[in-house]
Amino acid sequence: MIAAKGQNYGSISNYPKSADAKKKGPLSSLCLCGNCLVAVPQDRWYVVESFGKFEKVLGPGLSWIGLDLCGCCFEFRSISSRVEQNICVVETKTKDNVFVTVHVAIQQSVIPEHVEEAIYKLSSVDSQIDSYVADVVRSQVPKMMLDEAFDNKDAISDAVMRELAVNMKDYGFVIHKALVTELTPSPEVASAMNEITRQSRLRDAEVMRAEAEKIKVVKAAEAAAESARLQGEGIANQRSAIVNGLRSSITAGTDEVLTSDKISELLLMTQYFETLRDIGANSESSAIFIPQSPAAGIADIAGQLRSGILQAGIAQGAPLQAHM
Repeated sequence: MIAAKGQNYGSISNYPKSADAKKKGPLSSLCLCGNCLVAVPQDRWYVVESFGKFEKVLGPGLSWIGLDLCGCCFEFRSISSRVEQNICVVETKTKDNVFVTVHVAIQQSVIPEHVEEAIYKLSSVDSQIDSYVADVVRSQVPKMMLDEAFDNKDAISDAVMRELAVNMKDYGFVIHKALVTELTPSPEVASAMNEITRQSRLRDAEVMRAEAEKIKVVKAAEAAAESARLQGEGIANQRSAIVNGLRSSITAGTDEVLTSDKISELLLMTQYFETLRDIGANSESSAIFIPQSPAAGIADIAGQLRSGILQAGIAQGAPLQAHM
């Protein structure tokens, strides 16, 4: 007869049951010393009790248990040999007074050599494991800030693993793994953390946008300065070429040497005529009349230009003096 499968942790059954005996037909009632063989499933361990006292452990397969008088001599307890998982939920608070809910998954199985301890020593394996896990988590998490708790989940798992491996071995269980699967703060704290992250991202975006605008302005100013420098160099080279050309054309074939004043007057005259040319070439420009007396020569025109520049400077400085 095959033994009935009991609960995971030390279920007890009278073997065989009277109802089962009736199903075996009329001949079974004549076998008063039957029920001497038991078939144990592959994923379980059976413990045989003789008149309530532990006798032996039965592994998977067919086993001889002895002569059983009408099913009154032997009882059985069974426990699973599979690796089972318990989910422990612990609520605690961090060092910065934030309440969090920690989910810890414990994977354990029965040690084959300690099946007797696993069945008889503990009334509730799940409750015992929950107590150890809660004790470890509530001693580790309060030492950490909230961010540290998220970063150090492996440290919490290792602490739980060490504690359970030492203590549960005495009860016939081996702990394969302890995993912190979830660490959840309260909804208000989670919302505040998300808001902090959002504002930080927005601030970084504004800083990057301002940096981009700064780079654009700086690059534009550098480009304008470089353009002005090149334009000035071009104008200077142009004026130098004009002056050299005028000097060569005037002094060619003579021993006359032009002074710096003469060269300056020639340059002013060149700019003067270029200005007249540009005004005449532009159809939208207003007519500008510059008083001059050609008979006075180049010196008079140069003097008029200097006088105009000086008068303009005085006119611009007068409002500043009045304001002061």
